[in-house]
Amino acid sequence: MATYVLIPGAGCDPWYWNPTAAALHARGHETVAVDLPCEDDSAGLAEYADTVVEAAGDRTGLVLVAHSFGGFTAPLVCDRLPVDLVVLLTAMIPAPGEPPGDWWVNTGHDRIDRPPADLAAAFFHDVPPDLAAEALRRDRDQSGAPFGEPWPLTGWPDVPTRFLLCRDDRFFPPGFMRGVVRDRLGVVPDEMPGGHCVMLSRPDELADRLVAYSEG
Repeated sequence: MATYVLIPGAGCDPWYWNPTAAALHARGHETVAVDLPCEDDSAGLAEYADTVVEAAGDRTGLVLVAHSFGGFTAPLVCDRLPVDLVVLLTAMIPAPGEPPGDWWVNTGHDRIDRPPADLAAAFFHDVPPDLAAEALRRDRDQSGAPFGEPWPLTGWPDVPTRFLLCRDDRFFPPGFMRGVVRDRLGVVPDEMPGGHCVMLSRPDELADRLVAYSEG
């Protein structure tokens, strides 16, 4: 049995993970959905990492699943927890010393076709309407505090890592992300259908992918 530590993106409530967590539970695994201090202006990347470590507790057999901005947090806990695998789910990949706020220009995200300004159209276009409405209701403010801090690692941790790209993602389009993954991780990403919030739109398929990673 694996324990999937589910790290949300910016301004996201851990509720986002509920459908995928339920699918993982049905497959015999444990999950921990992390409640990051995204609204706290005193919390930076170190505090985000502390929150993940505290949430995981003394569990073992950990698979960190980092969504979107969670990609800046997951690697920071790899030397503090018994992590078997990191899965980056349509996630930001940091470079040493890079503040998250600089990632957009450094990767060229600022030069791609802009995603829809409407939150629902950008993130929830393929999510069932009832879940999309609940996600919008639960949308949280995201403090800018962690976006100004240099990412403190000198390189990617020595932990097996997979990148799962979503082919219908309007926020991190697949063509753009394939280049980022190639340049920053030196690998070819795995791909699946779905938009940026695939944990809501395709929880069973995502769960199958995550279980295959941990059992492979």
